[in-house]
Amino acid sequence: MKRWCLAALAVLSCLIAAPAAAQEKIKIGVIVTLSGPAAVLGQQARDGFALAVKDLGGKMGDKTVEVTVVDDELKPDAAVTKVKGLLERDRVDFVVGPIFSNILQAIHRPVVDNKTFLISPNAGPSSYAGKECSPFFYVTSYQNDQVHEILGKVAQERGYKRVYLLVPNYQAGRDSVAGFKLDYKGEVVEESYMPLGTLDFQPELTKIASQKPDAVFTFMPGGMGVNLVKQYRQAGLADSIPVLSAFTVDESTLPAQQDAALGMFGGADWAPNLDTPQSKKFVSAYEAAYNNVPGTYAMQGYDTALLIDSAVKAVKGDLSNKDAVAAALKKADFASLRGSFKFNSNGYPIQDFYLTKVAKRSDGKFQTEIVQKVFENYGDRYAKDCTPAN
Repeated sequence: MKRWCLAALAVLSCLIAAPAAAQEKIKIGVIVTLSGPAAVLGQQARDGFALAVKDLGGKMGDKTVEVTVVDDELKPDAAVTKVKGLLERDRVDFVVGPIFSNILQAIHRPVVDNKTFLISPNAGPSSYAGKECSPFFYVTSYQNDQVHEILGKVAQERGYKRVYLLVPNYQAGRDSVAGFKLDYKGEVVEESYMPLGTLDFQPELTKIASQKPDAVFTFMPGGMGVNLVKQYRQAGLADSIPVLSAFTVDESTLPAQQDAALGMFGGADWAPNLDTPQSKKFVSAYEAAYNNVPGTYAMQGYDTALLIDSAVKAVKGDLSNKDAVAAALKKADFASLRGSFKFNSNGYPIQDFYLTKVAKRSDGKFQTEIVQKVFENYGDRYAKDCTPAN
């Protein structure tokens, strides 16, 4: 009788355990900026990620995906509180985000110290690309300096002897200046560092008008970029002093900037007119789903979902072996929308970079379009300081 009871109990345990195993999910927390002037950036990343999950049939490997989205409010303290909720309450397997580097610097340690994988679809500060690299941190965008390097190289090649620099006063802004200066050897007439969230640029525009530089380099994401471009055009500077920008005129800001941004240059790792079947399919599907043109934020969000899917498939859905998951992520065995893509030793991409220009499409919508390839299979300069032990 005792043996029968034990056998029956074992069978009952299996019956109870089987449905539970079948209900296992891949839990992903998405933390991006969804409020304030910069909300459109986070919305693009969120929507690109969601579109990829939809295209994957709501599954990664053979497991259902559960996505929890939170707004970091562009406030480091709020971001830490919310990411801890994702880790402790929701017990997510992956954290995707954020948009801004100051938020990444706030949430990086809580996530990686918890041995949870953090994948940034946008922010790529230098601080985690070298000695502080981690097997729990990956970037599907770029190292912050790199996009700005594009504009520095272009400014040098075009013979601009005097350039005015205008950026926000936080880590990504400082990285942007460092990146621009790598290849630019001309005179920097002034470096203006603006408080994050600045919307009035009249004092700086007055300086630009009086100093008459050959070009202006600026990095002003979200609502900051919208106001700067409009005010720059209204000040009559757009026709005489070219703008070389990063994240200032892109698909997140163009719906608000429209004609004011026409002809302005940008730097990017992709643009909606990239002529590949996969990219064209993505652009078409994104526009149909969200009624706006996708930018790099959306593309990188989409690629992030594909990256996680590739890792889940590689480990056959077993996320318990962290080393195996890290190895699968590092392999990046997926077809990126941008084409050539692989990870450097520090978890930041090696990829192509382009000079882009704002154009108006025949349907009246605005988008950035590739002018030229500036860097090919380009890795960042900090990877050499990342050691395997990190």
